[in-house]
Amino acid sequence: MIKKINLWDGEIPFFNEEYNTVENLNAPVITAYTIDDEKPHPCVVIVPGGGYTHRAEHEGEPIAKWLNERGISAFVVNYRVEPYSYPAPVVDVKRALKYVRFYSDKFNINPDKIGIMGFSAGAHAACLATEYFDEEEFPPIDEIDKTSAKPAACILCYPVITMSDEFCHQGSKERIACENSALYEKLSCEKHVRDDMPPVFIWHTFEDKSVPVRNSLEMALALNNKGIPFELHIYPKGRHGLGIVKCADVEGTNKWTESFENWLERTLM
Repeated sequence: MIKKINLWDGEIPFFNEEYNTVENLNAPVITAYTIDDEKPHPCVVIVPGGGYTHRAEHEGEPIAKWLNERGISAFVVNYRVEPYSYPAPVVDVKRALKYVRFYSDKFNINPDKIGIMGFSAGAHAACLATEYFDEEEFPPIDEIDKTSAKPAACILCYPVITMSDEFCHQGSKERIACENSALYEKLSCEKHVRDDMPPVFIWHTFEDKSVPVRNSLEMALALNNKGIPFELHIYPKGRHGLGIVKCADVEGTNKWTESFENWLERTLM
């Protein structure tokens, strides 16, 4: 079943009428790609990339359908982007996790097997949602807001991780932090790995000129220092933003899905 769902039916936290640009129309919503049978399935909430300016379509539906073929339901998050900044995009991602868990019976989802998967800037939002899953950015509006947003697994694909000038993605930094230097430390994911962080899967390419591979290396080091189980794959070839579709002709890198599928079987299934 494919269905678009509003994340809030009434009041939307941090909503600004003046921010209703083309990219923010019909946001925040999730698109459900659920498996319709009688047994509960694991689920992955997908956060496409786009530098916090838009959401890359090839990092949404193709990923969801790939997961469906492997018995995993999926939801793609149409989160808010610029001129919105922190915390709106992260609030949307957390609400998606809460919504899916709250309605897990309705969607035939195992509430203990809900993972989060992000690409590029979407991976940054996904990682922040994981690290700050229990932070209340606003007073709860309804019972869904009171539901846990903690994911059972975190998948980071060529992720934006840091706000450090040395190796950050400058565009994402400017849009999510909106030049508020007081947020740089808070929004640097490598500095906020939790003791109860779920297992993490990371992949990146050495040739990535947009988001330096050091983002993934620093995150892996931070996870290692905390004793959090993780799997890291660095491939030599391939530009930024490959997803599944665009990496088909990149030898070696096009095998990332095989490693990911193996990890999913051991972690989320």
